[in-house]
Amino acid sequence: MSTLLEKHIVELLQERDEKAISLLYDNYADTLYGVAYKVVKDEDLAQDVVQESFVKIWKKSDSYDESKAKLFTWLFRITRNTAIDKLRSVNTKSDKEIQIDVSDVYNLGVNTTRPEFMDVKEHLDKIELKYKVVLDALFFEGMTQQEASEELDIPLGTIKSRLKIGLRELRKIYGTSMVLIMIVSLIS
Repeated sequence: MSTLLEKHIVELLQERDEKAISLLYDNYADTLYGVAYKVVKDEDLAQDVVQESFVKIWKKSDSYDESKAKLFTWLFRITRNTAIDKLRSVNTKSDKEIQIDVSDVYNLGVNTTRPEFMDVKEHLDKIELKYKVVLDALFFEGMTQQEASEELDIPLGTIKSRLKIGLRELRKIYGTSMVLIMIVSLIS
């Protein structure tokens, strides 16, 4: 990556310009996926780690100090630490295995609807049904990935894969920054 492009990305990050996320994703996502995969050794978990890392990168963008580390080093550390945390979390959950029968925690009400996503349902008709069903369950029904897996009788790994592909298809319609904002809105 050129130094000029890196400086441009840093400037956009410091200005909290959403173009920074698009540029970061386009230039670093594959490499950061490799970093995550080396730690967690699972494709689905690595994808989760990359998504969580981009959210953290966006939230911590004002804390980046180019005098302390190069941009890639900073991104690497966030991704690696997120992967380690994810691995610990998965190991802890598998040890305790807590089951919740009823979960209304993630249901989206009218008050949480964001205007910039009002036409998402219309655009869902433009993608394949199998991806649409998963995105609908996760974004509009408010289900967790595990709940969607159980409700739709689809393996959890398939849910995650269809979510990734469905978001990629939405990215073609909305662009990277809007899809990342959608992901952040679900996490926040």
